[in-house]
Amino acid sequence: MQATLLGILGLALLGTLRAQDSIPVQADFHQDKLTGKWYSIGLASNSNWFKEKRHLMKMCTTIISTTAEGNLEVSSTYPKGDQCVTRNSLYTKTEQPGRFSYTSPRWGSKHNIHVVETNYEEYALVATQISKSTGSSTMVLLYSRTKELSPERLEMFTQFSREQGLTDDEILILPQTDKCMADAS
Repeated sequence: MQATLLGILGLALLGTLRAQDSIPVQADFHQDKLTGKWYSIGLASNSNWFKEKRHLMKMCTTIISTTAEGNLEVSSTYPKGDQCVTRNSLYTKTEQPGRFSYTSPRWGSKHNIHVVETNYEEYALVATQISKSTGSSTMVLLYSRTKELSPERLEMFTQFSREQGLTDDEILILPQTDKCMADAS
């Protein structure tokens, strides 16, 4: 019985590692070029919170900066009702450039973050594998230095999200808003 349980856990871990390995990371990643202001243009996820909140979501601003230890401080400001809410996260660097880890203090979920592709000046495509006690989910974010991106970049985001197993109803191009945009500089 114990050997069977260990075997199942081993296979589950192997599956998780394979899933993480299947997400590419930007070649020759330059962390310092990723810093600065970004707009969240697209969001795709198969998580329950996304399904519940999808109709309320709007574009937000994200400021990325590097800490003295070489980690990323990510500060996102988004509209929530009549307020602007800012969420700060510390992405801890891993041995692989372009890959980071984060543990949510609120939910205890573990996030394995991959900077999939970026040209630093226009867009960044980021994929996250999220694991928590109730299961795992995938999230893909498309960032832009401006509030608009070309149809080709939007299609790239949609196609990559589908390749991660996300369906069209789990992929959202975020509606533009001017609300909370002035707060982030």
